[in-house]
Amino acid sequence: MKHSDRWLVAGLMILGLSLTACQKVARTHADESPAKVERIKGSELSRVTLTERAIQRVGLKTDQVREQRVSRSTSPRMIVPYASLIYDPRGETWVYISPQPRTFVRHKVVVDYIEGNIVVLKDGPPVGTVVVTVGAAEVYGTETGVGH
Repeated sequence: MKHSDRWLVAGLMILGLSLTACQKVARTHADESPAKVERIKGSELSRVTLTERAIQRVGLKTDQVREQRVSRSTSPRMIVPYASLIYDPRGETWVYISPQPRTFVRHKVVVDYIEGNIVVLKDGPPVGTVVVTVGAAEVYGTETGVGH
């Protein structure tokens, strides 16, 4: 074997090892599920945990349940952004709360009325609770298997 042939063989071996490493990295990212869905014992609900990459791809955004004076009331009322509201197939109303980073759980709400881009609640999660405002439909689809 000539000296130049040895360099060619060595170069091909290095290239082969590099490609093998790339395949393993690509396979690791492809195998990583963007979401983990776990049933909550004693409930029809599930806990949805998204990867950071999934959150970025969906463009998920959050806000908080707030207390605010609204036009039809003299005292502060519990409100959420209209974008956080989800209707299920039975017409029940929900929001997704985030009890931990990247983790989302559907929470039933009772709507009093909608005023512009806010929802005035009769009942819902406590003031200060983090709710999903952008990406709630995608979280719902992930939880229920719609679109999968």
